[in-house]
Parts: sequence; C-alpha cells; structure tokens
Amino acid sequence: MEREDKQMKRYFNRSWCVAICLSFFALGSNAQQITVSAKLDKSTIALGDQTVLRLTAQLPVREQLNFPALTDTISSKIQIVEMGKTDTLKDAAKPGMHTIVRSYTITSFDPGIHAVPAFLFSSSAGNFSTVSIPLEVKEVKVDTTKAIFDIKQPIAVSYTLMDWLRDNWHWLIFGLVILIMLAAVGYYYKKMRKLKPVVVEPVKPEIPAHLLALEKLQALRNKKLWQQDAVKEYHSELSDIIREYLEKKYQIKAMEQTSEEILSGLRHMQMRSEDSNKLRQLLLLADLVKFAKAKPLNTDNELSMDNAIGFVNGTV
Repeated sequence: MEREDKQMKRYFNRSWCVAICLSFFALGSNAQQITVSAKLDKSTIALGDQTVLRLTAQLPVREQLNFPALTDTISSKIQIVEMGKTDTLKDAAKPGMHTIVRSYTITSFDPGIHAVPAFLFSSSAGNFSTVSIPLEVKEVKVDTTKAIFDIKQPIAVSYTLMDWLRDNWHWLIFGLVILIMLAAVGYYYKKMRKLKPVVVEPVKPEIPAHLLALEKLQALRNKKLWQQDAVKEYHSELSDIIREYLEKKYQIKAMEQTSEEILSGLRHMQMRSEDSNKLRQLLLLADLVKFAKAKPLNTDNELSMDNAIGFVNGTV
C-alpha cells in the first residue's frame, strides 16, 4: 500500500511538470507571434504642422493585447491633437492572425529633433515594446530683409443680373413650372364652372311668428308633459315658446329678461288688457313652478296653454 502511494505521488509530480512546461511553451509560442511597431507618416514637419503616429500590433486572433494609454501629450515637446479610429485588419495569408492599428495626430511647436519614445504593450504572453523614433521639426524661416505689408482688403467684384440668373436658373425654372400648373388648374376650373348649370334654390318663405308659435304650442300640448308629472318641463317649454314669439313680434330680448321686465316693457305697446292678463298669468305661473317649486292644479296647467294660444291669436 505504501509503495502504491509513492508511485501515485511520482505520477502527479511528473504531470504537473509536464503541464507547466507546456504552458511555458504556449506562452513562448504566443510571445513569438506578437509583434508591435510605431511609425510616423512624416518624420519631418514644419513648426506647428501635423503628422500621424501609427501604433501597430500583429497578434493571434484569440490573444488580448493592451495598447499604451496616451492622453494629450507624448512628451514635453510633442502634443496629441486628435486620437483617430482603431482599425483591425485580417491577414489572408495567416488566418489565425490579425493586425490592429491605432492612429494619433500629433504636432510640435518646438524646433529641433525630438524623440518619440518607445511604447509598451502588455498581454498575458508578456510585455512588448516599440523602438524610439525621431521627429524633426523645422522652424519656418522669415526673411527679415523684406518690409512688412498690411493685409490687403477684399477686392470688390460686381455681381450682374446675368451672374444672378446663372446662379439661380433652376429656381426660375421651378417658379415657371409652378405658375404654368396654377394657370392650368385655374383654366380647368373656370371651364368646368361654365359647363355646369347654375342651380338656383328657391327661397323658402319665412314662417310668420304667430304661426310658428301656434305650431310649437300644439306640439307641446300633444306631448302631454304635465299629465306625466313633468310639470316643470311643461311650463318651461311653454314660457320659452311665448318668449321667442315676443322677441320676433316686438323685437325685445324676452329670453334674457325676467317676467316682470317683460310685462313692464310691454305696457307701452298697443296691447289689449285681456291679452296682457293672459300673458301675465302664464309667465308668473311658470316662474312659480320653476323657482318656487309650486304644484299647480290640472286646470291651471290647461289654463296656461289656453292663455298662451289666446295671447298669440290676439296679438297677430
């Protein structure tokens, strides 16, 4: 039993050794496949001019690589103007590999030769560094022997009608097309109007106020409202019919006035006292029913209808 335990321990130790060796071999293999580089589009620029710095990494597709974190400066002499997009390119010759390119627009305002430092990339396979590259910034030479001139003013250029027509000919054509279309539509409707016969509707004769009132009173009587305990509705409609008749007959605002105001205003009209008493009875009883919740007798309800019809007939 003790011998078997020793053999198992030897077996596991050998397995761990083999696994560790294989992992180092894999890391070494991946590390050999990863390459990084830095390149300038222009290694020589004028003072304040710009160039593009491209950081390139070639690595296996499944491998993760961290680019250096750059903010707004590369060094005290070189500034980053803009960070461009990151491009990922596949290698047709090597399906398992791809190339990642990240670009930066840089500039410098200090003349001389400045070093773009080496950049460090990190991954699970290890760290990888580019080489330092030089950037030459040339100073702009100014000829001090020549005099300094003022800025020239803008030259006035005449703008003729032909120039305007040449610049806006498409708007003119568009406007002419719209005018032609409107003229065609107007001509079409004018022609169609002439073709259609003019139909003159006969003027309906206006119904006299007393006939209209008598017709409404008869319709109210036929509804038999007070017989169905709708006494308030009955007297309200009866009062409104008489008020409408008064407005048309005597040109007064009877719908907006109280009963007393109506009766007071009609005193100066040529009206028989008999008709005035009939009007007073039906208006005052209607007010008592609507506002005092009075419950008139059946004979009073019928009397109000008779007085209303008698009033209209008596004031024709």
